[in-house]
Amino acid sequence: MKILGIIPSRFGSSRLEGKPLADINGKPMIQWVYERAQEALTDVVVATDDERIMAAVAKFGGKTVMTGVHHNSGTNRCLEAFEIYNAENNINPEVIINIQGDEPLLEPELLQALASCFDDKSVEMATLASAVTSNEDLLGDSTVFLTMDKNQDALYFSRSPIPHARGVKKEEWLNHHKYWRHIGLYAFTPAALKHFAEMPGSSLEQAEALEQLRWLEDGKKLRVAKTDHSGISVDTPADLEKVRRIVAEGNL
Repeated sequence: MKILGIIPSRFGSSRLEGKPLADINGKPMIQWVYERAQEALTDVVVATDDERIMAAVAKFGGKTVMTGVHHNSGTNRCLEAFEIYNAENNINPEVIINIQGDEPLLEPELLQALASCFDDKSVEMATLASAVTSNEDLLGDSTVFLTMDKNQDALYFSRSPIPHARGVKKEEWLNHHKYWRHIGLYAFTPAALKHFAEMPGSSLEQAEALEQLRWLEDGKKLRVAKTDHSGISVDTPADLEKVRRIVAEGNL
C-alpha cells in the first residue's frame, strides 16, 4: 500500500509563536516529527507557507512543499500539498495521512495503526482514539471525546464527555462507562481528502469547533483505530518544557 505522510506546519501560533522551529535537544520540533514519521512511512513531506520552516527542513534533508497562506485548516493545506507533490513526483498514494506538526514524540505505531484501517477497502477516512483513564482527562477542557459503534466507526465527537452518565457524579463516570479520547491524526483516500477539504463547514462542526464533524454530518463513515498511545501535543511553553524534560531524561 502506497502511503504519503503530510505534516502541515505553520510558523504562527496564538500560544507559542514559531513552535515548529522550537529547539528540542539540538533539533527543531519539525525535525523530530519528520524523523518519527519516517520510522513508519517511506514518503513524508512538510507542507508550509513559511520560508523559515522550509529552510529548516531542507537543512536536515527533509522534503517540503510550499503552500498558500490562505488555508484555515491543516486539512486544506494537506490537499494543496498532495496535489503539488503528486504532480511533481507521480506517486499516486492509496492513503494520505495528515500528521500533526506539534507532536515531536509521535509514536510510529500510530501511523501504522491508521494505515491498517484501509485494509478494509470500504474505509475512506480514519482516525485514532485512546481510552480515558483519569478524571484529569475526563474533566479537563482540552480533551476531545468520541463514541463508536460496534464496527469502530465514529458516532460523534464532542468537547464534552460523552456519553453523559445520568444520575452519576462526574467524578465517578469512569467507574460506569468507558470513555475515549480522540487523537488528532487523520488518514484519507485521495478522493476522500479532496471531498473533505471542499465540503462546506457544517452546523455541528461550527458548534463544537471540530472539523471532522462535517464528515459525519454528511452521512459518511469514519473508522477509528484504538491505541494505548495518547501522545503529547505542544501547544504552550509549558508543553514544550515537558517534552524537553522527557527527551533529556531519555524517556522516549
